[in-house]
Amino acid sequence: MEKLKFENVVIGAGPGGYVAAIKLAQLGKQVLVIEKDTLGGTCLNIGCIPSKALINASNMVDKIKLAQEIGFSVSMEGSIDMNKLQDWKDKVVKKLTGGIGQLFKANKIQHILGTAYFQDAHTIEVTTSEGKQLVEFDNVIIATGSKSIEIPNFKFDEKKILSSTGALSLREIPKHLVVIGGGYIGLEIGTYFSKIGSKLTVVEATPTLLPTSDQELVTIVARKLKKRKIDVLLETKAKGVKELENGELEITVETKTGEDKIINADYVLVTVGRKPNTKDLGLENLGMEIDKFGFIQVNSKLQTNIPNIFAIGDIVGQPMLAHKASKEGIVAAEVIAGHNVELDYYAMPAVVFTDPEIASVGMFEEEAKEKGYNVKVGKFPFGALGKALASGESEGFVKVVIDQDSQEILGVHIVGHEASSLLAEGALAIEMGATAEDIALTIHAHPTLPEALMEASEAALGKAIHLVN
Repeated sequence: MEKLKFENVVIGAGPGGYVAAIKLAQLGKQVLVIEKDTLGGTCLNIGCIPSKALINASNMVDKIKLAQEIGFSVSMEGSIDMNKLQDWKDKVVKKLTGGIGQLFKANKIQHILGTAYFQDAHTIEVTTSEGKQLVEFDNVIIATGSKSIEIPNFKFDEKKILSSTGALSLREIPKHLVVIGGGYIGLEIGTYFSKIGSKLTVVEATPTLLPTSDQELVTIVARKLKKRKIDVLLETKAKGVKELENGELEITVETKTGEDKIINADYVLVTVGRKPNTKDLGLENLGMEIDKFGFIQVNSKLQTNIPNIFAIGDIVGQPMLAHKASKEGIVAAEVIAGHNVELDYYAMPAVVFTDPEIASVGMFEEEAKEKGYNVKVGKFPFGALGKALASGESEGFVKVVIDQDSQEILGVHIVGHEASSLLAEGALAIEMGATAEDIALTIHAHPTLPEALMEASEAALGKAIHLVN
């Protein structure tokens, strides 16, 4: 069996793995990347990028409706060409994944298409289409990502019972789509389909949508779902599904009263969470510490209990975010290169691409109170923001959480148009230990959406100009 020797190996070429590989190469290290499928991993190929491309496309439907409202003669007559839409989405994905290949080449990074299996703490067996080969290494970074969780009686066939992967590749518009799971993936993809013409029903087992988000922000999203005539069934559990002779699906759910209810639809999308890809890697041969959910345990330097083996991204636990994986990849690479660094999750931003978007960084209001801070909150509504009104996007608000004693910014939470972009200023403010006065004294261009952060900071200080204090 052929044997290769590399200083460093990265298993997985998603947003954690490929970033780690590039950083290692930049630091003068020899790197081999092993990827079983396509460069870019889940995020670029079947997750973040294709979903945001399709969501952005569906937002054009709302733009057309706004154009009609303000006097333009624009029509939505005729069908959406789903083949053309999917082809466009695929072009976006291909451009990004191709870019990774070019970066690998420029940084002299080698990569193998195949699956990796640990024989010991310094040897991996790689299975490719041409056979098997051994790779010896000094250090390895495991970045194998995660996959959608299946639930009993809803096995993915990606034809009628879909994971996010199948849903993002559909080349027809469902007449009625049932989404099981009211988290960010279900609501993002579900809203996309609702905008392009599908009837949508959301089934969520807990009492709230987006249970890990600030519920004050979620209220705005829930209100918009209601406006769109999307049925939301809370405290409701999916029990089973069967396909009828006409091809229609009959979904049985148990409501909060304990009664069974039948929902007829043509597709079911199951989005109840994701689980780490830590099986079939041979980790049992290493004595690696893994929790009961399959997550690899690491320290602040991303090292496992085996010092030369690192793990990053979804496989080390929540939050399962692409930008978290990338940051972890950079830290792991720097540790391998001998730098004295470790990871700090304090200012980790999180975004939900619903309509409107939700974006958060830092502590929630209740969390800050529980930690003993003297909390003060400042809010500013988009409805009082000139740019938001002029853009026809007046739903939502900015919420700034500060410590009243020091004025330090503890959290920034936004629901509204372009919340994902607005959040960056809040993340920077928290990372640098800024105060509410720092943002309030910073002159923001007018009329712009970022003015809302300045106004909310002024409100937290009791100095609001465009609100009654």
